[in-house]
Amino acid sequence: MAQSVTLARPYARAAFELARDAGAFDAWSQALTFAASVAADPRVAALGNDPRALPAELVALHLPQGMAADAPFARFLAELAEYRRLGLLPEVAALFEQFRREAESQLLVKVTSAMTLDAAQTEQLKASLKRRFRRDIQLETAVDPALLAGVVIDTGNEVIDGSARGRLARLASDLAH
Repeated sequence: MAQSVTLARPYARAAFELARDAGAFDAWSQALTFAASVAADPRVAALGNDPRALPAELVALHLPQGMAADAPFARFLAELAEYRRLGLLPEVAALFEQFRREAESQLLVKVTSAMTLDAAQTEQLKASLKRRFRRDIQLETAVDPALLAGVVIDTGNEVIDGSARGRLARLASDLAH
């Protein structure tokens, strides 16, 4: 996985720069999401390694419906297809979104809670995180009853464990030492 992310990074950076220069982040995000889902299909992945499959045919498979074959995104896919790199599209899409969030001063925060957060709790949490990190917050929420109570907040660079399970684990560790 680490190698594929390393290989995907320059392609993701190129896609990001093309989208930024065109002012088309949303269109590129949608197109990359579609192409990444196609590339993740094992049947399509097998075609990517088949020397009989022409790059133009592979590009056509990954193009969103209705997109012109000479569109900038299609040319980007053609470059990937030429070097048999279409299998990197899931990593390219993820890195593109990361670059986009950075450019738009957004932070993706994954919040796991013991119970479903209501709208007011979600907004309060977003406001608190925005003050702390001085960036717009994009929340991704999940529920894990094993936490017992509280939340675990993962920013990608930092994890804040405010769960009862986490507190109990720290207490057990303190008592053991």
